[in-house]
Amino acid sequence: MLFNIVTKTIPLPDGREITIETGKLAKQADGSVVVRLGKTMLLATVVANKEIKEGLDFLPLSVDYQEKFASAGRIPGSFQRREGKLSDHEVLVCRLVDRVLRPLFPDDYHAETQVNIQLLSADDEAVPDALAALAASAALAASDIPFGGPVSEVRIAKVDGKLIVNPTFAQMEQATLDLMVGATADDIAMVEGEMNEVSEEEIIEALQVAHEAIKVQCAALKEFEIAVGKTVKREYVGDEKDEELEARIRKHSYEAIYKVAGAESNNKQVRKDGFKAVWEDFLTTVSEEEEFNQALAKRYFNDLIWEGSRRLVLDERKRLDGRKLDEVRPIASEVDFLPNAHGSALFTRGETQSLTTVTLGTKNDEQIVDTPMRYGYSKFMLHYNFPGFSTGEVKPNRGPGRREVGHGNLALRALKKVLPQGEDNPYTIRIVSDILESNGSSSMATVCAGSLALMDSGLKIKAPVSGIAMGLISDEATGKYAVLSDILGDEDHLGDMDFKVTGTEKGITACQMDMKVNGLSFDVLTEALMQAKAGRLHILGEMKKTIAESRSDLKPHTPRAVVIKIDREMIGAVIGPGGKVVQDIQKESGATVSIEEKDGAGFVSIFSADKEAMDKAVARIKGIILVPEIGELYTGKVKSIMPFGAFVEFLPGKDGLLHISEIKWERLEKMDGVLEVGEEIQVKLVEVDKKTGKYRLSRKVLLPKPENKNA
Repeated sequence: MLFNIVTKTIPLPDGREITIETGKLAKQADGSVVVRLGKTMLLATVVANKEIKEGLDFLPLSVDYQEKFASAGRIPGSFQRREGKLSDHEVLVCRLVDRVLRPLFPDDYHAETQVNIQLLSADDEAVPDALAALAASAALAASDIPFGGPVSEVRIAKVDGKLIVNPTFAQMEQATLDLMVGATADDIAMVEGEMNEVSEEEIIEALQVAHEAIKVQCAALKEFEIAVGKTVKREYVGDEKDEELEARIRKHSYEAIYKVAGAESNNKQVRKDGFKAVWEDFLTTVSEEEEFNQALAKRYFNDLIWEGSRRLVLDERKRLDGRKLDEVRPIASEVDFLPNAHGSALFTRGETQSLTTVTLGTKNDEQIVDTPMRYGYSKFMLHYNFPGFSTGEVKPNRGPGRREVGHGNLALRALKKVLPQGEDNPYTIRIVSDILESNGSSSMATVCAGSLALMDSGLKIKAPVSGIAMGLISDEATGKYAVLSDILGDEDHLGDMDFKVTGTEKGITACQMDMKVNGLSFDVLTEALMQAKAGRLHILGEMKKTIAESRSDLKPHTPRAVVIKIDREMIGAVIGPGGKVVQDIQKESGATVSIEEKDGAGFVSIFSADKEAMDKAVARIKGIILVPEIGELYTGKVKSIMPFGAFVEFLPGKDGLLHISEIKWERLEKMDGVLEVGEEIQVKLVEVDKKTGKYRLSRKVLLPKPENKNA
C-alpha cells in the first residue's frame, strides 16, 4: 500500500471541524501532518537528528512558518516574484509556536530539531496562525521524537460581548479582545494579544474559555498519537552526570553563592563579579593532576546560582536587588530629548533605558503589507533595536532578529489602541525604540518611552500607556510561590513566568505571557494580573510627572496635516488628466498632496510644515471642489479675450464666459482696451447651462445702472 492514512477530527465550539491527517504527504520526515479547517490547509513537519553534538547544554530547536502566495491564488509582489525571507508576520507566528513547544521537550534533550509549517491553502473563514501550533504538536505526536505534549493553541476573540474560539477575519476586525492562547490539557503555557482597555476579569474569562477548547484538542491529539502508533518515543543520551562532582561543588560554593545573591545589589555587574569570584575560588581547589570536567562543573555551578537565587525569594521573600516583591525600580523620564525629532523621550527604569523617537509622515510613507491573504497599507510602525552595548557585550549588527521583531510587535499592539483613528489621524506614524541599557523589561520600557514620545509630538492620543513585566518563582513540592513586579534580567532567567502587561488607567491594551513550568492556577494568574495593575498605575503616575497628556500643538518643524473629505465624483477633478492638477498644486504651493478613495468618498490629505504653503494648497483644492451657485459673487481672473467677450476663471479650474454685453451697461462695439489678460475683476454667476454645464458671468450687474435719458 502506497499510503497508510490516519485521520482525526476535532470539533470547535461553533460546530466547525478541524481535520488532522498523516500518512500521505512528506513521509520521510520524522512526523508530518496536514491540518485543515474549511479551505485552510497547513502542512507541518518535524525532523530531529539522532546524533547529539558534544557540548550542547540547550535545545537547538528551530521553528519556521511560511505562507505560500499560491495558497490564496496570488503572485508575490517582490521584484523576484517568489517567496523570500520570512516576513515579520511569519516570524511572529514562528515565535508563537516556539514558545508553546520549547518548554515541553525534556530538559536534557539537546538534539537539533526543526519544525516546518507551510500554509498550502488559505481561506478568510479560517485564520491560519491559530492552527500553526496545533499542526506542529500533531506532527510531533506522529513522530517518535521525545516530547511532553500534546499541546495546542487557539485564538479567542470578544465580538459583541461574546467570546469566539478561532474567529474569522471578519469577526477579528470587530473584536474588542484578541488573544492567542497556548496550553496543555492541564496548564496554560503562552498568552499573547491585544485588547481595547479591558479589565483583568475579562482576560481571565477569555483564558478559561480558550483552555476548555484546548483541552478538547489535546485529548484528540492523544488519541491521534495512539492511532498512529507513536506512543513509545526514541531513546536518547541525556546530560552527562557526575554526582560526586556535583556534591563537591555544592559543599564548597552554595553558601557563598547564597551570600552573593542576598547582598541586595541593584547592579547586575556587581552580582556577576561576585558569582565569578566564588567560581574562581572553587577552581583553586582543583589540582593540575586530577581529571576535571570544567564544562560539567560550570553547569552544576550555574544550577546552584539558579537554586540559591530562588530559595532567597521563596524562603526570605528577598529579591536580588533588595526590592519588595511588588516594588518597581526607580524611574526617570524626560521628553523633547532630541530637539529635531517630531517627538522623543528618554525612559529609564533601574538599569533598563530606552531612547524613543516619533516621526510623523505623509500617506506616501505608509508601509506596504503584502501577504498571501492581505494586501494593503499600514500607517503605524514600531521598530525595536537591541544593540550589544546595551548589555555590555560585543555583538555584530546583523539587523533585527526574531526577538527584536517580537518585542517591537508587543509594544506596537500596546500603543496602537490609543492612537487617533480615521480622519482624526492623517499621519503615518513611525516609532523607533533604541535600547541603550538593558536589565529586564526593555519591551515595557519601549511602551512607556513610546507613550511619552507620542505625547511630546503633540499627536492627540486617548491616554498614556505604561507596561510592566511580572515574574513568578514557585516550588511545586512545598506549594510556595512569589509573584514579582518589574523583573530583572536575572529574575527572568531564574523564574518560572514572564508576564508582560500594558495598559492605560482604564484597562489593559496588550499582554504576553510565557510559562516555563507546569501548574499555574487561575488564582495565581489573577494575583499576577492585579499586582501588575498596581505596578502599571504606579509607573503611569511617574510618567505623568514628566508629561500628563499630549502637547497642545505639534512641534514647529512637524508637517501640518489637513484632510478634506470630498464627493467621490470630485476625485478626478482634483487629480486632473494624468495627475496634472494635483501635480500643479504641489508645485505651486510646495505642500504634499495625496488622495485616496474609501467608504464611497474621497479624502484629500495635505501636508506641509509651512503655513503659507498649506493655505495655498487648501485654497486650490477647496476651489476645485466648490460647487458654483447662481447669484454668488466671485473674484475672477481674465484668462483670455475673444471678440465676443472674455473667459474668466472665477474658481480654480472653472471658467465662465463674460459676454461683451455683460461687461458694462454702455454698449461696446469691440473688446480692444476693455480688459487685460490676468486682470482681476468682480463677477456674478448668472446662469449655468443645463445641457453643457457652461457658466455665464456678468460684471455690469455689479455696476451702478445709468439713469434712462428718456425718463
